[in-house]
Amino acid sequence: MTTSTRPLGFWSATALVVGSMIGSGTFLLPATLAPYGAATLIGWGITLCGALLLAVTFAQLAKRWPQTGGPYVFARNAFGELPGFMVAWSYWISMWCAIAAIAVAFTGSVGAIFPALTATPVRAASCGLIALWACAGVNLLGLREAGRLQLLTTVLKVVPLLLFGLVALWFVDTRHYVPFNPSGESLGSVAAATVALTLWAMIGLEAATVPAESVDDAPRTVARATVAGTAIAGVATVLACTTVLGLLPADVLARSGAPMADAAAALWGPAAGTVLAVVMAISCVGALNGWTLLSAQLPMAAARDGVLPRAFAHQTRNGAPAFGIIVSCVLATVLVISNYNRSLVDLFKFSVLLSTAATLLPYVAGAAAWLWRGSGTATRLAAAGALAFSLYAVAGVGTEALLWGLALLAAGLPIYFWLRRSRYMK
Repeated sequence: MTTSTRPLGFWSATALVVGSMIGSGTFLLPATLAPYGAATLIGWGITLCGALLLAVTFAQLAKRWPQTGGPYVFARNAFGELPGFMVAWSYWISMWCAIAAIAVAFTGSVGAIFPALTATPVRAASCGLIALWACAGVNLLGLREAGRLQLLTTVLKVVPLLLFGLVALWFVDTRHYVPFNPSGESLGSVAAATVALTLWAMIGLEAATVPAESVDDAPRTVARATVAGTAIAGVATVLACTTVLGLLPADVLARSGAPMADAAAALWGPAAGTVLAVVMAISCVGALNGWTLLSAQLPMAAARDGVLPRAFAHQTRNGAPAFGIIVSCVLATVLVISNYNRSLVDLFKFSVLLSTAATLLPYVAGAAAWLWRGSGTATRLAAAGALAFSLYAVAGVGTEALLWGLALLAAGLPIYFWLRRSRYMK
């Protein structure tokens, strides 16, 4: 592929990172974090530092191996085919779980604008699924079209988000931060639990590494986009989420399906709440678009190497890996439908923890890959910090999500061994 035919440049790649990170987490996480109060600042601090260490590590990996597949390629090149498959399978699971979680968050934003559309569980699920499949349709048109939508939605959500965080900061009521730790749990337990939840807002930092072969000047562009995108999204997210905790009482936040919109409405009236709900909906559409793109690009890379079914490698005339797009969205649809009777916050939290649990293996493998095959004292120290952070985050994910993640990972092994046996029998 020549440089001139590569549809993603620096800004598109950066938008893919920022747009994948700033999605449902920034707008819905305040409700999930409300029981922990201001103690969530501990989790945010740990997560932001860990995310930046991971970004530096993945930037170095992208310079060494600028191939489509991102975390899968890094694990395969460093440790071999089976570890590569396990990372690809786990990361793919995290992607369609993320799509489900973002679709739920989109429903929350629509409900803040048009309550009747989400008045029942069936309506709420249908609303999220319409957005999900609309983004699938854009991705089926081709990577260039998906990249353009990603850049547009990123601009439309980052600017209002930063403005909201900076302006609303002056209206924070510090009494809402008291008591510092209303959960009653130890600060160590709170830190572990909030890191697992806040990590959701940082997932996507590796996004530019996945479609690397479609990025112009990939070794340089992907590395710059990864670090820049992580910094932009990290600062905007921590600022906005922490501000919201100081604007509304914890019990109100915990019940909110669109906490940032509710905070804006409480400060400046219903119109402001509607504007923030629209921004949240745009944000979710951008994140859905980005994760749908990634959920097809990664299995396509693995399928080319024969560790996933060849159907994932097939591309349409527009260059869209249609099979991966459709299968990923079908699985996300099943996850939403099978849990639609949960509350929006409970369904969002379950999908978030499951997606986070499945993402931690690629993060652990990526950091370990640079420690094993990388060079340079500073970057190896960053990789060691990233590895320690990823392992620490595992403790906060919780038993249910980890067991689901392990079960889904184990379910992929028969596919790997069957494909491997088929290759050797030819």
